Amino acid sequence: MAERMLQFVHLPQQQPPKREVAERQADFAEIYRDFATTEAERQAARCSQCGVPFCSVHCPLNNNIPDWLKLTAEGRLEEAYELAAATNTFPEICGRICPQDRLCEGNCVIEKTHESVTIGAVERFITDTAFDQGWVKPRRPRRELGRSVGIVGAGPGGLAAADALRVLGYDVDVYDRHDRVGGLLIYGIPGFKLEKDIVLRRHDWLAEAGIRFHLGVEIGRDLAFAELRARHDAVLIATGVYRPRDIGGPGAGLAGIVPALDYLIASNRKGLGDAVPAFDSGELDAAGKRVVVIGGGDTAMDCVRTAVRQGAASVKCLYRRDRANMPGSLREVKNAEEEGVEFVWLSAPEAFLGDDSVSAVRALRMRLGLPDASGRQSVEAVEDSGFTLPADLVIKALGFDAEDLPLAFGEPALAVNRWGTLAIDHRSFMTNLPGVFAAGDIVRGASLVVWAIRDGRDAAVRMHAWMQQGARIPAAAE
Repeated sequence: MAERMLQFVHLPQQQPPKREVAERQADFAEIYRDFATTEAERQAARCSQCGVPFCSVHCPLNNNIPDWLKLTAEGRLEEAYELAAATNTFPEICGRICPQDRLCEGNCVIEKTHESVTIGAVERFITDTAFDQGWVKPRRPRRELGRSVGIVGAGPGGLAAADALRVLGYDVDVYDRHDRVGGLLIYGIPGFKLEKDIVLRRHDWLAEAGIRFHLGVEIGRDLAFAELRARHDAVLIATGVYRPRDIGGPGAGLAGIVPALDYLIASNRKGLGDAVPAFDSGELDAAGKRVVVIGGGDTAMDCVRTAVRQGAASVKCLYRRDRANMPGSLREVKNAEEEGVEFVWLSAPEAFLGDDSVSAVRALRMRLGLPDASGRQSVEAVEDSGFTLPADLVIKALGFDAEDLPLAFGEPALAVNRWGTLAIDHRSFMTNLPGVFAAGDIVRGASLVVWAIRDGRDAAVRMHAWMQQGARIPAAAE
């Protein structure tokens, strides 16, 4: 009903309430409380139902956002869920971890005057309600095709492809070197953004649909790549990128300087109840330490907020640009500041001090210069601006590069590009090896979960088209 919409003219934006800072500093539970049904409906009704929905245009999945907002405002939540799930394999995950302030909400046409619609929170509410009400059913095929697909990587891209291919009727086997499904959703993203039972619930959903998971299996170590190709009619590589970018300078090799992913994996595994020797020894535990995190992306925000919860004595984030030029979500920066993190803007490390273990970071003040080739302002050091930050633990959150997959897989013929990611035909998603496709971060480089989901779904469509022509991996590969 039209009169339900356009409520932004008199109804202010309202996110779900946050837990008190002192409470959330003490645990890894999600910081946002659940939306009350009436409040979610009211917030959904703020949508202007504009003719050109920039929220959808700027969503990598092109979600039908205005439509499911309208259905939510009308109380038609089961229909809203069906519409949200039609374009997004994991709407409850994207509703929690997508940087909506840079994507859908950041491009809402009412943002500048009345603040955007709370799209992410409503998306989360819709899907959580759907699970609670039992509306989320496994997507099983109407008929089996008798053809087999192997997927390497159980992260969001691989899982999205697995779901899409299974519903078409393929036998789908997913291989992952970790002992749980989810990739970075499980091991990289902290529970205060995404509680782990949310991911494990989707694992059960996919398994009920008939997808087979082979966990703790590393291709090239436990299973030869040639054997993988021989087992299946087509293969999708969706491993993501995990190799941390390093940092140079004097003292960069001191103990106590650790990669962000090592730190986050240790914390998440500890929370899952695993034995984590590096955490128990204190090597990857921030408790009582002066922590300095280097970087300004979402991974850096995950690190600083994790350190707060581990009981760090102090937590500082060192970033070479200013707040306006941060690549991470500004909403996450605000959450971090509320929780006691200090941001040291326009600063970059020059050296690391200490004898056997790091004791301080020597840094330089920076200033913004002219835009570079990408249009982003360059940075340059300010002369004689050095200063020192005490540090017992330094976490490097500088981004990720691809591992050497041809070497890891024992398949030197697998082609990569100059960035080390897999080279594909972007129309077909196929690598240079017939029947071997690739999608997600291992193709585009480190990116957002929502882009991995989009790539996985698109790759599934191309794989289906290829196999429907009767194609399969050549016998020579068997």
